Amino acid sequence: MSKPPLVTVICTCFNHEKYVIESLESVINQQYQNIQLIVVDDYSTDNSYEVIVKWIEKHPLVKFIQNKENLGLTKSFNNAYKYSKGEYIIDLAADDILLPECITLQLNTFKNSNYSNLALVYGNAILINEQGDFNSYFFPRHEDGSLIKKHPTGNMYPYIISEIHSMCSVTALIKTDVFDYLKGYDTNLHYEDLDFWVRASREFNFDFTNDVLAKKRVLKNSLGDSYRKESKYYAQINDSTYQILKKTFILNRNKGEHKALLKRTYVMMRQAASNLSYKLFLKYIFFYAKVYFYSLK
Repeated sequence: MSKPPLVTVICTCFNHEKYVIESLESVINQQYQNIQLIVVDDYSTDNSYEVIVKWIEKHPLVKFIQNKENLGLTKSFNNAYKYSKGEYIIDLAADDILLPECITLQLNTFKNSNYSNLALVYGNAILINEQGDFNSYFFPRHEDGSLIKKHPTGNMYPYIISEIHSMCSVTALIKTDVFDYLKGYDTNLHYEDLDFWVRASREFNFDFTNDVLAKKRVLKNSLGDSYRKESKYYAQINDSTYQILKKTFILNRNKGEHKALLKRTYVMMRQAASNLSYKLFLKYIFFYAKVYFYSLK
């Protein structure tokens, strides 16, 4: 009988002292037990480090990395990945929570998928507030649990490059072979998921399970809110999105994909205008014109 595959969970923490223990406990309390847990504190300025160290004393097999300076998410994750031994990985933010059957359901989806060349599987999530109270589902559902809108699978490249909320990152189980092939996250960017999804979906299939796999905490300083704030950090996030769209343009192969990219570009252009980010707005105007031209060729 073959040994069940090892799953590596990399939990990245920056100023999440209120939530990190609940996040870590959700990993060790998984129904599926063949898990390697790696925790990274990215030079937090609160008490995250002390909280994690105290927890690690009771869980000495967990690998703990303390950055000596703030490296950011992409660099922190790639550095931690060097210690990964699993066939699959999960990127877990220290304010999010995996539900007990998360990994079991993800692996079952991999096993039973009809798609070849499969890079990852993902599912639905509950969105919670800072206190942990229910807000909504990431993908809206009917009372019977069915999705209000059918979700695509297989070749998801056109969908990912066009839709703002195409996937929930905490629900993704990724094959490490694919992560290696794509050389991990782009460390020139200030967030990781969209760029990786774009590059992965260009060459691989994705599959979806309608199961609710995790709780995703929506904080006041969360990435989803970051496009609408004014600071150096939020400017970096918005610039990363612009860089990702430029990279996507190079990956596109036909008019249909350029038209898909136009949809997301238009949303980001309007967002820049509403934020009074004039330089970014002008960049998007020129970029939109370029993509539009190629969508007609």
